[in-house]
Amino acid sequence: MTIKKQFAIFFAVIFVLLLIVGVSNSFFILHEDECALVKQFGEIQKVYVKNNADEIRAEIASLEGYENVKVYEGAGIYFKIPFIDNVVRFSSKLKPYNSMPQQVITNDKKKLMFDNNAQWQIVNPLFFEITMGTESAAETRIDDIMYSRMREKVGKLNSTTVISDKELGWQMLLELQDELNEDLRDYGIRANDIRIRRTDVPVENHQSIYNRMITERDQMAAQYRSEGEEEAIKIRSSTDQQVRIILSEATSKAEILMGEGDALAAQIYNDAYGSNPGFSEFYNMLEMYSNTIRDNTTLVIPLDSPFAKYLLGINFFAEE
Repeated sequence: MTIKKQFAIFFAVIFVLLLIVGVSNSFFILHEDECALVKQFGEIQKVYVKNNADEIRAEIASLEGYENVKVYEGAGIYFKIPFIDNVVRFSSKLKPYNSMPQQVITNDKKKLMFDNNAQWQIVNPLFFEITMGTESAAETRIDDIMYSRMREKVGKLNSTTVISDKELGWQMLLELQDELNEDLRDYGIRANDIRIRRTDVPVENHQSIYNRMITERDQMAAQYRSEGEEEAIKIRSSTDQQVRIILSEATSKAEILMGEGDALAAQIYNDAYGSNPGFSEFYNMLEMYSNTIRDNTTLVIPLDSPFAKYLLGINFFAEE
């Protein structure tokens, strides 16, 4: 084999190797859980996002100097210029974030300790690259904005409401997440699923919180007792009125019945007296005995007195 042929083979091998390297560097694969930037000599030329490409394209176009940056959406295989284009990848997965407990002051000037956690992700890699750069810087910014918003909201509520009203707490977190994401838009990140892991009060506030809760419960108990007593008075008053009405009606009916009975008795007496004068005399004398004679009563009466007629026997005078 001549030297020329050896050189030809050598250069052919080198060419093939360079061709393979060039082709392999002409494409890159973007996975489902990634977003990326393509830079040329340090300048951002292309942006690859997971979704919402139109919205992100409009946001980037509003920045001076980035009007011509191209935005692509979705995972796949993309072309790049070998040895010139540099691909910078970012994970678009949700990242867990645990904040450091911070102190928040309520409307009634009580100090509460909030310990929050959340998840966040990169949605606009260009904004993230030029404003944050690192995940630790992003978490610091989330911390600052989140607690600033939380202090604003908690500062409008009293401590007892914050601690005990769970429904209000959930509503506050939903509002906080919307407002936080509006602020984080300029940093290319988004927060999800904000939670209050723990709410506590400083030790020096424990007794005052307990005293306030006891006072409020006592006030509620007094109110319930007052309402109960008021209702009891109404019930008793209504019952007494009904009793008076019933008694009045019963008395009226009784008087009517008694009057009717007396009239009937008088009629019976009159009829009896008219038909049998002797019975009338006898009955009247018995009434007189009943009204005059009591236990151990001593009477001194003449024998010819009408009072002695039935007392001593009807035929007494005849026997004499």
